[in-house]
Amino acid sequence: MYRNAKDLHLCFIDYSKAFDKVRHVELFRMLGKLNIDRKDLRVIRNLNWDQTASIRIEEHSDFKSIKRGVRQGCVMSPYLFNVYSEIILRNPDGISGLKTNGENLNNLRYADDTVLIAESGKQLQKLLNTVVLESERMGLSLNVKKTECMVISKKPSNPKCNLVRKGEKITQVTKFKYLGYLITSDGICTSEISKRIAMAKDTFQKMTTILANRIISMTTKIRVIKTYV
Repeated sequence: MYRNAKDLHLCFIDYSKAFDKVRHVELFRMLGKLNIDRKDLRVIRNLNWDQTASIRIEEHSDFKSIKRGVRQGCVMSPYLFNVYSEIILRNPDGISGLKTNGENLNNLRYADDTVLIAESGKQLQKLLNTVVLESERMGLSLNVKKTECMVISKKPSNPKCNLVRKGEKITQVTKFKYLGYLITSDGICTSEISKRIAMAKDTFQKMTTILANRIISMTTKIRVIKTYV
């Protein structure tokens, strides 16, 4: 779209305590619909289901059953949240987004890092309204102060986004780091490419003693390089 001189409207969603709000009943209902091996599903349930906790203030309080939330730091948690957010993003699936290879792409997700994509501000507002409604139905609430929007455009003066959530205006930015990658409103990646090249050079310099070592086989050196790349 950027190459075709069309604007691209983005909204970077931030949920309040996202991992803590995942409802176990809804999560496992969704997992049950997927083609997951029963043994694996049982392990996931045992790790998250019927957990209890107590609060210690001088003495322990009564144990309470935990019916929501996925474990912080667990390698499975981002993937479990992906499954949970799939429930939320299914209803907005028909809303127009970016047309690519004949497919409609209106969101990108990894765990709770979600970006909504639309061709116009009107479409983005409609998409946001639907996502907020579905999120609240699933127990997730939008953090308006940390949710931001952007318009990627070739125009000299960056177009206004004017995105709102229940009357509250969403902050428009010209830069946003998404999953470690810097996205800018001018659509130019020069600074990010330069940064990545510098990181690669720094890594290779640190591996000089390994790569220059004649005792280490070429096969091992290639494996080391592939590990870092």
